[in-house]
Amino acid sequence: MAHVNSYGGVMPTPDRTSLDAIVLAARELLEESGLVGVTMQAVAGRVGVRAPSLYKRVQNRDELIRLVAEATLGDLTRELEGAAGVEEVLDRFRAYGLRRPAAFQLLMTPGPGVPTVSDEANAESAEVILAASAALAGEAHALEAARTLTAWATGFVSMEINGSFRLGGDVDDAWEFGVGRLVAALTAPPAG
Repeated sequence: MAHVNSYGGVMPTPDRTSLDAIVLAARELLEESGLVGVTMQAVAGRVGVRAPSLYKRVQNRDELIRLVAEATLGDLTRELEGAAGVEEVLDRFRAYGLRRPAAFQLLMTPGPGVPTVSDEANAESAEVILAASAALAGEAHALEAARTLTAWATGFVSMEINGSFRLGGDVDDAWEFGVGRLVAALTAPPAG
């Protein structure tokens, strides 16, 4: 739709929303209703436009989910940056997962057919854990150590999110035990 100004000229209709607002609305819906709740209709309602207007900014729901995953990855990466050692990296990783469980699961355990982040975004985000792992296990084994730590922490946090620790005991103690054992197992012997 266009507006006619007082001079008789036609001006384009101003945009009623932005890509950032759309992604933010989708991220909020993800935490409130899970991935199933992130529909184009629900996002449009959240930003105050009709669903067809979203297609000016995103091609389809898959692209929107990928953008949500990439925004989540950016947040997680910023949260991990500046951590002092692998233990703090893992503690921050866990805290993020518990604070944003649906986003964490979208990012770390998306499931078949769910859009994921680009390889470039994934590689950039891996720098923090790779650096911490290199300091722990040495440069030659940084990738293997990073994969081991990430897989264990993702599994632990996912189980925690889903309420799967039902045998009693203190989950925080279990986390500390696991982190300590992994760090000890992956620590490179001193060069020399």
